[in-house]
Amino acid sequence: MLFNKNQLRALLVPLVIEQVLTGLMGVADTLMVSNVGEAAISGVSLVDSINLLVVYFLSALAAGGTIICAQYIGRDDEADTNKAARQVMLASCVLATLLAVLLILLRRPVLKLIFGNVEADVMEAAVSYLLITAMSYPFLALYTSSAALFRAIGDAKQPMLVAAGADVLNIIGNAVLIFAFHLGVVGAAVSTLFSRIVSMAVMLVLQEKRPAIAMGDLRLLRPDMPMIRRILRVGLPNAVENGMFQFGRLVVQSTVSTLGTTAIAVQAIVLTLELFGSMPSQAIGTGLLTVAGQCIGRGEPDQARYYMKKLTGISRWIILGMGLLICIPCPFIMRLTALTPEGGGLACRILWVVLTVKVFIWPRAFTLPNGMRAAGDVTYAMWVSTVSMWVFRVALSWYLCRYTGVGLWGVWIGWCTDWLVRDICFSVRFRGDKWLRHSVLD
Repeated sequence: MLFNKNQLRALLVPLVIEQVLTGLMGVADTLMVSNVGEAAISGVSLVDSINLLVVYFLSALAAGGTIICAQYIGRDDEADTNKAARQVMLASCVLATLLAVLLILLRRPVLKLIFGNVEADVMEAAVSYLLITAMSYPFLALYTSSAALFRAIGDAKQPMLVAAGADVLNIIGNAVLIFAFHLGVVGAAVSTLFSRIVSMAVMLVLQEKRPAIAMGDLRLLRPDMPMIRRILRVGLPNAVENGMFQFGRLVVQSTVSTLGTTAIAVQAIVLTLELFGSMPSQAIGTGLLTVAGQCIGRGEPDQARYYMKKLTGISRWIILGMGLLICIPCPFIMRLTALTPEGGGLACRILWVVLTVKVFIWPRAFTLPNGMRAAGDVTYAMWVSTVSMWVFRVALSWYLCRYTGVGLWGVWIGWCTDWLVRDICFSVRFRGDKWLRHSVLD
């Protein structure tokens, strides 16, 4: 086999640890902000929907670079690996800077367009938070791309250590700026900006020590349009898919915003914990890009299929464990927030149902298709994810919330239906061989 147990462990364990630590820090971040008040956590939650859209867009572009580099590594082609790495960094930084400028200039109109007439204190918190966090996008892009390149060459340890350090730095910054200096959402945003700058700088220094992905003399860096087109051919469908996915979240969040400040706060807590439960399995999917990509690059599709089954199974067991880790202490977690007892009880009930359903359908809906993307089957994944998201996650959630009176339950019914449809579509695709009929490098 191309990857033995030790090699898989060396790739996947740091990825899982990184995601768990990031998730824990995200939960701690949310809990800290929630103690400022419901308006603060609601404003941050609204902006985080936009920030997640940007994060997933940049991660998708980086994933395109991971696929290209992994396939070149499978061919033992270090020169083209390095060329692709440099172009990934350049393209992601330029796009992130454009996004940052756009959102900084149009932050208030964008928030009003997406979320409508939310309460005034919620809107002011959101405007302040978006202004500062948008400044971090270029630094986030460079960090994300650099970390993806390390994973493409099979080194997940360095990104894990840097991410862990950045997460700790962010939490310390939150504690100081929120509780000591009483800066509220501004303090949380400044802490995020600073931690992203530091993590980017450290990753770039480490990257120069790896010849396959080193940036070298930046004065010699020029756009290589054939290579950029190759990266975008893989990365853009993935970015569109992730972008539309997060944009759909924004639309759902807009629907939730009509249910009142308490509903927004409950949704923010549920989303944070649900995302935390997904992170280790998302890490397995990220590792699958490298594993399947190198198998395909080496001309071993049967091995790619084997590892896709294996890693999807691992993902399922991890989701089960994370679900229990969240649901069992859920009442205690709710006491750490500023939610009312009624709001905390609703959040716990939603989490029990959603995380139970998730065990059965999420791995085939999200982990498995990463192997297909690594083979170049990105367009199919984009269409399935986009159509399912808009029909079920967005439209069905909107209908249930607006016309049936089920409140937040309508959002999560639509959410789980979307997962089920993806599961069916990707499982059927995997049983055939159309996903193998793609050429990424030629």
